[in-house]
Amino acid sequence: MLVKVFGSAVFGIDATTITIEVNIDKGIGYHLVGLPDNAVKESSYRIAAALANIGYNLPGKKITINMAPADLRKEGSAYDLPLAIGILAASGQLKKDDFSNCMIMGELSLDGSVQPIKGALPIAIQAKVDGFTEIFLPKENVQEAAIVHGLNVYAVENIADLINHFEGKIVLKTVELQEDNLFDVANDFSLLDFAEVKGQENIKRALEIAAAGGHNILLIGPPGSGKTMLAKRLPSILPPMTIEESLETTKIHSVVGKVQNVGLIKKRPFRAPHHTASSVSLVGGGSYPQPGEISLAHNGVLFLDELPEFKREVLEVMRQPLEDREVTISRVKFTVSYPSSFMLVASMNPSPSGYFMNDKGLSQSSSMEMNRYLNKISGPLLDRIDLHIGMAKA
Repeated sequence: MLVKVFGSAVFGIDATTITIEVNIDKGIGYHLVGLPDNAVKESSYRIAAALANIGYNLPGKKITINMAPADLRKEGSAYDLPLAIGILAASGQLKKDDFSNCMIMGELSLDGSVQPIKGALPIAIQAKVDGFTEIFLPKENVQEAAIVHGLNVYAVENIADLINHFEGKIVLKTVELQEDNLFDVANDFSLLDFAEVKGQENIKRALEIAAAGGHNILLIGPPGSGKTMLAKRLPSILPPMTIEESLETTKIHSVVGKVQNVGLIKKRPFRAPHHTASSVSLVGGGSYPQPGEISLAHNGVLFLDELPEFKREVLEVMRQPLEDREVTISRVKFTVSYPSSFMLVASMNPSPSGYFMNDKGLSQSSSMEMNRYLNKISGPLLDRIDLHIGMAKA
């Protein structure tokens, strides 16, 4: 018997619908085709244990599963749930064979419970575009998927609940996003508030100008002048996010699994990678590229503390994203683009010793050492930073 179930694959911040065809015939074997990675291939062991623990079984027949389109790489364990449902329906253990209006995604534990996945928001958006009316997801992912209007979102805690729902024994409740006053309140920065900063009036004025115009800024000052404190409080004076900005930011964070149980991201991101970060972690990458820090800071602030301590090649990869407001990662088989419209805030000491030359008794660096220290930052990168501000110790 042939049954078709529908899932989705995420590439960049967009998704593609995957048709999972399950055919069970005479013979013995388990054949999974359609360019699956190792995590997808291992699903048979998870599915067999999960079904056994809820009173069902993996049929002892020839099971052939095709994941179309076959030329797209399928990766991750998020296909466990649709594969299991397809096997149950094709073997007659589940009394339902029409799944044309629903999309199913989720990772199975050995006891049948459903674990969260990455990319639920772009998956839900694509499901709506492709005409699906229902989507079944792990309970940790339903808040972000509920953002999409016109799509019935169901939370699945255990595969047994989904089976009983399809057979009419129980009815899973749809999840709705609470939109009341969603964007009517200002961002809550109760822990880090710009108003808490006392003194440094000129520097605060410069940061207000930078926030108003979205300008990149470089803070130069000795230790204890408040560079990091001011930078961390900068998001509290940025304007609230619009619904479009919030959706785009949520899609990026959804791809890396950072919005479970959250729904819409309403606060502007603040990312502060350590100076030992690699260029791949900053701009994104990998065999199947994931967003980097500059994309996770989209519509927010990217703070680079101790700027000269970053490797020069790491800083240089930011030049194009700062100009184009997006980063394109190319691999042999495909190319992925991630938005990266962020406000860059960087801080640094004026010399290796940490002090200006005119700080008597404090600066122990020669002019040559200072020049070598400052030359770690290239001119083209400095040209992309609009405001360079010298700070005295408060």
